[in-house]
Amino acid sequence: MITVNLRKKKIANDKYSLYLDFYPPIINSKTGKPSRREFLKLYLNEPPKNSVEKSQNKKNLEFAELIRSKRHVQLRDREYGFEDNVRLNIDFIEYYDSIVASKFESENMSNYSCWKSSLKYFKAFCGNSVVYSNSVSLQMANNFRRYLLAAYQFRSKEKKLSTNTASKYYKIFIYVLKQAYKENILTKNIAEDISFIKEEETFREYLSEEEITKLWNTKISKPIVKRMAIFSAFTGLRFSDILKLKWDDIYGDEHQGYYIQLRQQKTKSTQNHPISPNAYKILEIDKEPNAILIFNNITYHAINRPLKEWITNSGIRKKISFHNFRHSYATLQLAKGTDIYTVSKLLGHKNVATTQIYTKVLDKNKIKAANLINIDLDGIS
Repeated sequence: MITVNLRKKKIANDKYSLYLDFYPPIINSKTGKPSRREFLKLYLNEPPKNSVEKSQNKKNLEFAELIRSKRHVQLRDREYGFEDNVRLNIDFIEYYDSIVASKFESENMSNYSCWKSSLKYFKAFCGNSVVYSNSVSLQMANNFRRYLLAAYQFRSKEKKLSTNTASKYYKIFIYVLKQAYKENILTKNIAEDISFIKEEETFREYLSEEEITKLWNTKISKPIVKRMAIFSAFTGLRFSDILKLKWDDIYGDEHQGYYIQLRQQKTKSTQNHPISPNAYKILEIDKEPNAILIFNNITYHAINRPLKEWITNSGIRKKISFHNFRHSYATLQLAKGTDIYTVSKLLGHKNVATTQIYTKVLDKNKIKAANLINIDLDGIS
């Protein structure tokens, strides 16, 4: 008699990976070899550290149990010679929610907020209706696309979502559709027939060397924000990477100078990231004895107001967020003649095409061309 049990395996960081245990073994369709395990790519946090992880555990367990039940019926029917006609018909919004919850650990808080917002707009689109996976269609996907393009922000009923924000939310929705098809929840790959929302090209603001100097000499209500921001301008690191920097991550030797052994949160890649002597000196300001984290007791939400006031007080009229300090690093590196491949590596980009957006900000050929026509005119020195 065939049995299918749901089990868990301990992995790193107090997490458990859920898998199905088959007896007798089944044939793995990819390897062609007998196997007793099917890992579900669903995880538990034990013990859960907060209400989000507790909710995530519950959703992942419920979904894993649905898959276990389906596999058991499939194998039993196969054993008795019946056709595999079992399809999961589940609450699609609950499934969407479980996918979003699974991103809590793997994404930084800014990206995770984007995932949550995508789900929030999908729930608003559906209203109070329960949406089952069997009713998800290309027409529904296209209707959601139109809804996002016309939707107003939840925070401000007078402002519409920007096209780029709608594009991000829709990409997440498409990802969920693809996952649902892979997991046999959807019978058709709807995502392959969907038209993405094309993002509008935006200007990436940056700070000049003079403006960075001016900011360094301008007072701020939270000095830690100044140090983190200028450190980002000197290194190109994201807020999430700076926030988790430890003193044990900082090295220095006669061959490489100062560098950070960095595991980037977004790309999950590990690399030695060189930093300048001035960047290192910023780290040493207000260093506490026996400290583990370099920048402690600060969150992304806590930096917004002091950062905005700081920019205003400096007299700089550009619209600058924390991420613009990373943009400044990239743009200034290119302005100084650093080749784009090196800049790409320093930024931790997987693809150099991502780095090319900065070449549009500082197009040297256009600047050179603009200065070719230089006619002497009376009264203009």
